[in-house]
Amino acid sequence: MSTQKNVRQQAGTVEGSEALRVDEEKAEQIVEAFNTDLAASYVAYHQIRKHHWNVEGAEFLELHEYLGEVAEDLEAAADDFAERAQAMGGVPLAGPANLEEHSPVEFEGEDVYDIRTSLHHDMEMFGDVIETMRDHVGMMEDLGDYTSSEILREHLETVEEHAHHFEHYLEDDTLVLEEATH
Repeated sequence: MSTQKNVRQQAGTVEGSEALRVDEEKAEQIVEAFNTDLAASYVAYHQIRKHHWNVEGAEFLELHEYLGEVAEDLEAAADDFAERAQAMGGVPLAGPANLEEHSPVEFEGEDVYDIRTSLHHDMEMFGDVIETMRDHVGMMEDLGDYTSSEILREHLETVEEHAHHFEHYLEDDTLVLEEATH
């Protein structure tokens, strides 16, 4: 077991990246944006995972599998955001309380809702995530960090696609019959 107790870098600090030739001031803005998107991705991940576990009904299997894919996409995005924040000389956010505190979106809570309500909550959350990510893409491009904006843009496209799918799931047209009202 290691007895090393030296802190290599304090959380919340940015040292810039000599290798990537990004000055500290720009790096701080980019790391802050990525940490915000990292936090949002994990809050969304946990909400989607909750819905994945609790979905019921005639469309259970399709929605269960789909929500599992959405959660995997969010986890992959969070990983990319954390790795880029670290490459920029920052310390990626970690820990559930820290992620929740820095997230621009809020977890819906522990209660279990019907699937239409759950998907509506997801669609609304993804809309907020989309707006934040779009702002960050523009900011990164304004700062001349096209690699970071491309990383974010790639995941933005995936989040937009999922939001669009949630919207389709919430449409009125369905093959599943409601209870007969005779």
